[in-house]
Amino acid sequence: MSEPVLADLTTLRVGGPAARLLTATTTDELVAHASSAWDDDEWLVLGGGSNLLVADDGFAGTVVLVRTTGVEHETDADGVTVRVAAGEPWDAFVASTVEHGWTGLEALSGIPGTVGAAPVQNIGAYGVELSDVLTRIEFLDAATGERAWVPAAELALGYRTSTLKHGRRGVVLTVEFRLGTASAAGVPVRYAQLAASLGVALGDRVDPAVVRSTVLALRGSKGMVLDADDPDTWSAGSFFTNPIVSSGFAETLPAEAPRWPTGDDVKLSAAWLIEHAGVHRGYAVPGSRAAISSKHTLALTNRGGATAAQVAELARYVQVTVLNRFGVSLVPEPVVVGDLLA
Repeated sequence: MSEPVLADLTTLRVGGPAARLLTATTTDELVAHASSAWDDDEWLVLGGGSNLLVADDGFAGTVVLVRTTGVEHETDADGVTVRVAAGEPWDAFVASTVEHGWTGLEALSGIPGTVGAAPVQNIGAYGVELSDVLTRIEFLDAATGERAWVPAAELALGYRTSTLKHGRRGVVLTVEFRLGTASAAGVPVRYAQLAASLGVALGDRVDPAVVRSTVLALRGSKGMVLDADDPDTWSAGSFFTNPIVSSGFAETLPAEAPRWPTGDDVKLSAAWLIEHAGVHRGYAVPGSRAAISSKHTLALTNRGGATAAQVAELARYVQVTVLNRFGVSLVPEPVVVGDLLA
């Protein structure tokens, strides 16, 4: 039997073979497979593969593929508590919350991947972050073998980061959310582009179903909704995080460069920096099958037949070009497996 190829399990469609692949369809199976994987020197937990860049020579250890399912909820006078198995597809879960009339996740529609991966990055979009509604996770700790519920406050959730991404090794088994109920109007709209598309003012409340459909349309226009027939969606989403710099440094940038205060610092637009450094939509290194999306400057895409090395080469080109033009270091958002961007 041939080794499973990780390109078949990632949205970038690149990556070599895995030495061993274990698929978990129940939480107990996930615990058993993870415990088995920890006997290897190298192991990797894989959900939807939407935030992953795997080297062409693959992965020499054990990959645990999370395909667990199940959603439970408890409603009270103030809202609903929802517990979701880690392997549930994220967008299908968000769709179900809208159908039930639960509010809080509708702006996160269209994001690929699984529920269990969402806390790792503290996913966010259109002014909403997972940390707004995440209460706790059920976690299997690789260091201790302990299975326990961990409050969200202990995960150091920040902009596309958490202790799950940096330092806390293990497997997310279940994710718990606290959502709103019993209202046709959802949470306040916090993002200018979304408000403009909805035809409302910032802070207005809009029916969650309308927010979801509008977000899906916006993401689709940027190639950020997976489509097997559209290579612009064969990506890891936004490849770079928006840089956070000091307010003093931000003043050295062109006045028209978008920026948003974040505490004592300033968040910049990575997409603006890339485009204004001269790397435009559709750009590809000559001879490469990896290219900037024709719809969104932040997405590095596989035009069909690209290698992980080509994606990495394009990423490095973007980083060097932006650093030379603006003095800003762009940080990749995807998890990188292999020596690709060192």
